[in-house]
Amino acid sequence: MKRHATRWMRRGAVALAMIAVILAGVAGGTMLGGRVTGDVGPLKVEFQLSPSADGGSEIAVPPLGSLFLDTHSGPARLTARLDSLDQQRAEALIHDPNGLAAAGASAPGDIRDALLRLGLRTVAGSVLVTLLLALLTFRSTRRAAWAGSLALLVTGGALGAAALTVRPGALAEPRYEGLLVNAPTLVGDARRIADDYTRYADQLQRLVGNVGKLYGTMSSLPVYEDNPGATRILHVSDLHLNPAAWPVVRTVVEQFDVDLVIDTGDITDWGSEPETSYVSMIGQLKVPYVYIRGNHDSARTAAAVAGQPNAVVLDDSVAEVAGVRIAGIGDPRFTPDKEEKAPGPWEEGADPASAGTRLADTIRAAGAPVDIALVHDPASADPLAGTVPLVLAGHLHQREVRMLPAPEGGTATRLAVQGSTGGAGLRGLEKDEPVPLAMSVLYLGPDHRLEAYDDIRVGGTGLAQVSLDRRVVDEPPVEAAGTAEGTPAAPGSPPTPLPVGREPN
Repeated sequence: MKRHATRWMRRGAVALAMIAVILAGVAGGTMLGGRVTGDVGPLKVEFQLSPSADGGSEIAVPPLGSLFLDTHSGPARLTARLDSLDQQRAEALIHDPNGLAAAGASAPGDIRDALLRLGLRTVAGSVLVTLLLALLTFRSTRRAAWAGSLALLVTGGALGAAALTVRPGALAEPRYEGLLVNAPTLVGDARRIADDYTRYADQLQRLVGNVGKLYGTMSSLPVYEDNPGATRILHVSDLHLNPAAWPVVRTVVEQFDVDLVIDTGDITDWGSEPETSYVSMIGQLKVPYVYIRGNHDSARTAAAVAGQPNAVVLDDSVAEVAGVRIAGIGDPRFTPDKEEKAPGPWEEGADPASAGTRLADTIRAAGAPVDIALVHDPASADPLAGTVPLVLAGHLHQREVRMLPAPEGGTATRLAVQGSTGGAGLRGLEKDEPVPLAMSVLYLGPDHRLEAYDDIRVGGTGLAQVSLDRRVVDEPPVEAAGTAEGTPAAPGSPPTPLPVGREPN
């Protein structure tokens, strides 16, 4: 009996040692063999595989930044790093009218060949390293053969799992991290991506062509051409007197070729006279600026904004700006100063939903369809369901995009709540790390319907680093309204959203 137990213990120890050898061999073989270099058009690209629980791909373009794509699941992550550029080939492609198209057409084949070599090298490296470790550990060719066979099975299975879960449409929704000024160049035009995002080869051609042109022209950073009738809107909210917000807003307006800025309130903290000088930066943006009052903004604040040459202040009213019909209403409350009331028949502590009901009546009486409705508190949004396709709000300092419950037979309405473009102002410094500055670029098609949006988060400690998440919008069926739309999870994403209508600290 004792001898039998000893035999089983010995077999268990051998099995555990075998597992450890296989795991070490696969990891070591992947590190040593999971790397190849290939030519893609004028670019020399290094492809690398590494173990990962989430999968996905990274396209690194030093020194501009990286694109992160949710291309696949599984235990393997693919990194493609653009190492160098053949300057002569790049110039020849740019000067040849068909050069970039030809480079893009050959790119899928070049990448497939490189990935095939990468997979074979990874499998071969894993098996060889495992065999070597097994021979050194067990001093047995039979056990080494078993270990090598199992390493082949594990590595091949992992790569197969990644291949079976490939999502070509992920190329349409990249997350960018890098310098803010380079974001539009690498990510591209939302309309073009929205039109063709399911076509893998087309997206790949555009990506390769865009990066090739960028490197070839060096200082001239090209972007995709705008489509006729498209409108780009920058949505900001809750600046809360942060002076660092204005340079970022201005950079985004210029780099993303924004046609219109929408501010859903709380541009100040106390609504006082000294704070009115803060809004003077609006006039330097050189594009229309549509504003509604937040619960931290007073009538004095709204008047100061209205005094800017490019500003439009909405308060239970409708205006056409940059060809887009926008309705907006100020928050019914004014919370910082109990002695000063917001204009209109509102009282302290008024129900925010009443503002949404009032604005919905105004929209129905407008006599023409309204494209966007603006409220400060998302608690005002529900009464607007079915009256407009898009409602913009702020107040919560937390980014959230979801569908409102549509009335029976009504039009689906999307609610987009913005984070704090001012990093929550001084209250943002109360946390262990500064709250990032949040804003979004909305892409409206010729019919003024939302087609895509870029969520931008700039680090609270400076302007150099930015994360950008692209979302392409599919119009939901009416019966699907009321469900939450997946919002991007950027590094350092804030916690679960506060309940609608709750005032953030």
